[in-house]
Amino acid sequence: MQLLAVILVDGLVYASYLFMVAVGLTVIFGVQRVLNTAHGSFFAFGAYLAAMLIGAWYKAGWPAYGGFLIIVLSAATVGIVLGLIIERCLLKYLYDRDEHIVVLATFAAFLALEDVILLIWGTDPYYAVQPVQELGATQIAGLKFDNYNLSMIAISGVLALSLWYALRRTTWGKMLLAVIYDREVSRAMGINVTAVFLTTFILGSILAALGGAYLAPTISVLPGIGVEVIVIAFAVVVIGGMGSIPGALIGAVIVGISRAAAVHLLPSIELFVIYIIMAGVLIFRPEGLFVPVKARKI
Repeated sequence: MQLLAVILVDGLVYASYLFMVAVGLTVIFGVQRVLNTAHGSFFAFGAYLAAMLIGAWYKAGWPAYGGFLIIVLSAATVGIVLGLIIERCLLKYLYDRDEHIVVLATFAAFLALEDVILLIWGTDPYYAVQPVQELGATQIAGLKFDNYNLSMIAISGVLALSLWYALRRTTWGKMLLAVIYDREVSRAMGINVTAVFLTTFILGSILAALGGAYLAPTISVLPGIGVEVIVIAFAVVVIGGMGSIPGALIGAVIVGISRAAAVHLLPSIELFVIYIIMAGVLIFRPEGLFVPVKARKI
């Protein structure tokens, strides 16, 4: 029972921050048909900014729980600033281009942003463990788990429900769905497609940065963390179905639990288990488990 509890909790924690990154990636792709490789850099910027500011905050001796506010503000700042720059200065010129060109352009932006990270923060690791220590631990099945990690699971669940509600029950969500199905008709109906694109890209960027900022207190923030997470996030999106929010959630849970099980039961296949699952899904469901419904034009 203890081993099962460890696998379940570790898997859900890993799935939680993966979902934050993957859902931003899938929302952007679903609306704009942009496979944003630079998404990993948004994650890394969020982690670095949060770790730096949290360290400075606690060093100054200011109120302990201010670190949690810093996490949210860091994610919002990174998402708004970088999202605005990348969408307005790069992507708006590429929406009508071939998808391969868009991928190459965002990959170029990713490489540039990785160098910007080195320029700003250097190669030394950043640590910000104070928020984890502040929340303490909870005992489950005779084992102690950090409440901070458990809170990550709860926040991912709230995000999933909020995004579902926003898409299905709000005016903005209905406009978003209209743009997904047909941009030209949406423009004809008076929807500001440019504003929808910009808002969607910034939202996706904030979600990626939130994943990095919230994970920062549990890891050592080093150069290259954006590379690893974007590769795994792509795997999650491919498994769940490109453009599907439920798919991103289920894909993240599958990847998280599978990886945790491999780490604890068969460490030798930990690096391969995610890709084995992805290959298996693609054999039987080439477009993923929850491919969104496509409008048929007559």
